[in-house]
Amino acid sequence: MPVIKTAPSRFPNEISETEVKREILRCINCGTCAAVCPFGVHERRKGYNRISKPVSSRCLGAACEEKPFYCVRHCPRGALSLGVSSEYRTIGDFRWTRDLLLGTWKQAETGLPLKGKGRKYEIGNSRGGFDRIFFNFPKEREGDEKLEDKKVSTEIELNKRSEGEKIRIAVPFYGGGMSFGSVSLSVILARAKAAKAWDTFTCTGEGGYPEVLKEYDENVITQVATGLFGVTEETIQRVRVVEFKYAQGAKPGLGGHLLGDKVTPEVARMREAVLGSSLFSPFPFHSVYSVEDHKKHVDWIKELNPNAVVSVKVSTPTDVDMVAVGSYYAGANIIHLDGSYGGTGAAPEIAKKNIAMPIEYAIPKVHEFLKEEGIREKMTVIASGGIRTAHDAAKAIALGADGVVLGTTELVALGCVRCGNCESGRGCPRGIATTDPELFGAVEVEWGAQRLVNLYAAWRSELVSILRRLGLQSVKELVGRYDCLSYL
Repeated sequence: MPVIKTAPSRFPNEISETEVKREILRCINCGTCAAVCPFGVHERRKGYNRISKPVSSRCLGAACEEKPFYCVRHCPRGALSLGVSSEYRTIGDFRWTRDLLLGTWKQAETGLPLKGKGRKYEIGNSRGGFDRIFFNFPKEREGDEKLEDKKVSTEIELNKRSEGEKIRIAVPFYGGGMSFGSVSLSVILARAKAAKAWDTFTCTGEGGYPEVLKEYDENVITQVATGLFGVTEETIQRVRVVEFKYAQGAKPGLGGHLLGDKVTPEVARMREAVLGSSLFSPFPFHSVYSVEDHKKHVDWIKELNPNAVVSVKVSTPTDVDMVAVGSYYAGANIIHLDGSYGGTGAAPEIAKKNIAMPIEYAIPKVHEFLKEEGIREKMTVIASGGIRTAHDAAKAIALGADGVVLGTTELVALGCVRCGNCESGRGCPRGIATTDPELFGAVEVEWGAQRLVNLYAAWRSELVSILRRLGLQSVKELVGRYDCLSYL
């Protein structure tokens, strides 16, 4: 287990559900609130006569009302009150609700899983997908508590075939492709550091392989996408896993695009492109129109790097099961299914959530077809496209995946508010999905890495809890266990 340390928000007044209000005319600056609050909501700074403005993001909110340290009750002048933050009302959508955003931030800060009334930290409000799927936890019986003493394994294999390196990762998830240009270099480094700490992986995306990632080669997946930006023999030989991106769930049939605002001198050099010019990845690979063509791609990688594990990232058309079988016979080790829910901030609105098959339909379709073909135990199935919580990850595995890939979730852990301005060079107000040096400096690498390390810890704890409640000792035992799920 990596070291878990508190990593508070970069912002002194982070968005929170609760707003602690103090009436200045009533307050006499007695300091009672600062003395009773154990979380630092109120503070009397040295050299100042007045109590500082309440830090609402540290407050427990309504849960504090029954506590002996409830500041509102202790204030002798009745100057304090709790209300709903006006900023809280402005964030969130049906898939990423306010509570899921705040819950992810809190997990990234503390490394602890969250429990809330009505599953508010487990599901969104989309009324579809994973938000309508729940676990059938058995009723607790005498003796079940003994499961708590058993070691629960969250390790999975990325290569089940006889050839290539045998790679196991400590947790059933890793970071998805985010290219240099779509996000800042500091975000890329933070993700790499977290992947190394947890003995898992992060993916470069299609923007090339920055030299500063060299010390993380053991934990980096390099991506070969249709634009071939930054793809060299040297980078393929450096890594243990190479991913072909044939399509992604956010924009299948459209290819990728990086608008000119984000093509800075560094991005242009990495992608061997022209400064300030928009870059478009074609769809599809124009050299691949059959399984035989696909095999030539895989053979190319294995000729350059014989021990490489090859992942094939595809979107989820109706014949995705046939695609998975074809990838197996082409020699791939991993089939990475990218469903329609994920999306990226750079995907056109017309494409988001309108083209690819929802991931909860694609996973069992592929799982069952691989079983029928007798090759399920030789192919690793990885799912992505809307994995927001540890419960989403567990549901995907119960539907038939071996593990999942995280994308937006990692950015939310770094403070993303889902404003949707990722496409513009200066559009990201929090310095995450930007190449502007004035903005991306806001994400400090060590801080970002710790936030992701903490998030992974919270997720692993929640996954272990789910497995224990189901009476399972390994995440591998959960694969394809439809009987553990109910669809409402």
